[in-house]
Amino acid sequence: MWSDNDTREDYLNFRCVADTAAELIVQAKGAPLSMGVSGGWGVGKSSMLNLISDALEERDEHKNYIFVSFNAWLYQGYDDARAALLEEIATKLVQKAAGNTAALGKAKKLLGRVNWLRLAGLTAGSAAAMAVGLPPIGLAGAAWSAFQGVTDGEITTDDIQAVEKSGANLAKAGAETVLPEKKESPPKQIHALRDQFEETLKDLGATLVVFIDDLDRCLPATAISTLEAVRLFLFLPQTAFIIAADDKMIRQAVRGHFKGVELDDDLVTNYFDKLIQVPIRVPPLGTQEVRAYLMLLYLAKAGLNEETMKRIRESVCERLSLSWSGKRVDLAFIRGLVPEDAPDVSVNLGLADRLAPLMTTAQQIKGNPRLIKRFLNTLWIRMAVAKTQRVAVDESTLAKVLLFERCASESLYQQLVSSVNDGDGGRPSFLTEWERHARAGEPITGLKGEWDTPFVRDWLALEPALGELDLRAVVYVSRETLPVVTAADQMSTPALELLEGLLKLNSSTSAFTERLQALPGRDHTFMVDRLMVRARQEQSWGKPSVLLAFLTLIDAAPEMAPAFAKFLEDLDPTRLKPAIVPILKDKEWARKALDVWSKNSNTPKSVKTAIKNLAEKGD
Repeated sequence: MWSDNDTREDYLNFRCVADTAAELIVQAKGAPLSMGVSGGWGVGKSSMLNLISDALEERDEHKNYIFVSFNAWLYQGYDDARAALLEEIATKLVQKAAGNTAALGKAKKLLGRVNWLRLAGLTAGSAAAMAVGLPPIGLAGAAWSAFQGVTDGEITTDDIQAVEKSGANLAKAGAETVLPEKKESPPKQIHALRDQFEETLKDLGATLVVFIDDLDRCLPATAISTLEAVRLFLFLPQTAFIIAADDKMIRQAVRGHFKGVELDDDLVTNYFDKLIQVPIRVPPLGTQEVRAYLMLLYLAKAGLNEETMKRIRESVCERLSLSWSGKRVDLAFIRGLVPEDAPDVSVNLGLADRLAPLMTTAQQIKGNPRLIKRFLNTLWIRMAVAKTQRVAVDESTLAKVLLFERCASESLYQQLVSSVNDGDGGRPSFLTEWERHARAGEPITGLKGEWDTPFVRDWLALEPALGELDLRAVVYVSRETLPVVTAADQMSTPALELLEGLLKLNSSTSAFTERLQALPGRDHTFMVDRLMVRARQEQSWGKPSVLLAFLTLIDAAPEMAPAFAKFLEDLDPTRLKPAIVPILKDKEWARKALDVWSKNSNTPKSVKTAIKNLAEKGD
């Protein structure tokens, strides 16, 4: 499977954007800078932050940078994100100052002030409250109120007890915290914190680069809290803040934060824009990028060594940078990069080449890297299920059906699955003419309602054509979405009862024949579908109960024989046991299966001997 985490490897030529961002930080020469890396969920914002960080570290000047990475989402529900960010920055400066006496002393004082602010609850809003004349909140609020009581001119026993209690609470909450000087009020503490932060960076001769990620995953309160902490240090010399977030989600967070206050769109947008000097949007992917991404993902799983993969990635990114001039990242180009002695990935590369245009334009995927990975992971899982169950499934066929499941409406997918369950031999034959016209580039008549969409038309043209294929195995391995037994669940109550009885058989019997013959043909079809599910799971074909169930049903409804006969012909011969041969010897419809088994090199010798003995006896 492919990891859904962010990466430091450039698959999409994002490094050119990252290099530009890094250059802006270098050229700022210590002047304060803030950047916003925006884009929707899953487009690669976190990976872009990694690439910017790497681009800075590769420069000669990287020794003059202090990097802090902060993920607000990790703290949500466990800690105040604002306090956590301040502590993360202060702790990093203390670590960086080791060996620099002057800077270390200031860094420790800075950490002490941050710890006191955390302890006092000022990071959660008390400072803002006092700035407008409101009483503070939290533990520090209690201390502040007690102090106000002592200084109001009338000292009482209650005032003294309140001060003693609040002081004890502060000491208990943080024994190692550097408490403020008595003459400093909390607002002065915040100003002092900014001053010590600036002085520490000056003594270190370094620029602090803070990467903030996953704000758009946070609840509004956490997102706004983190941005407020950024604002505390924002625009101080020798700082650069790079914030990755979906600007749409931030706007929603602002509206949620100021709930009850009438805000127009401009005010909401300006809140984030005022924090960001340089906006950077992760580039959307076109067909060239999606094709390159799909092929590189497949190559990454092909077992190529790291040096080869790096060379291929660099060549692809260089080619993508020239796509504006007509250069293409296509199947021929990628194949030219793969060494001759590399594992054969031609099938996967061909599949990627066919899928790319639809995965770029389909609204449900729209070239989103994370959704592309999830599509491939789902495909991989279903292929693994097929292998485990020993169900023969073509990957290209499964991919085409999965794409329809992912991008078409639920009702259309249900129609497709129903046609497989109810159709002749599991074939959705209603697609045949549509696919023929689509592949020929001809107008497609008969598409109505939800079927008449650009996606469906493009999907119909995608190879392979499904109309004449037996898709029951594909539906079977896709059953976590819409199980193969869906149609069988429409069976009548008598049919369900008979099916349950058939699956309990341990010997041939005619006891069910009359009741089975009384059922309508539709129930027979549903029963075959349900039995097929059980048959695909059977690992040993000697005299399993599902075989006896099929024989009993076919005796009552001979028209069901061809479907089971085809299943036996396609059955993995390694599962066969000699006991099955005499059971099938009198069945005309099973003769072809016996012949196929006798000629298959994988059929066990004991089974072949049993078949040969039948032939010699003339049975």
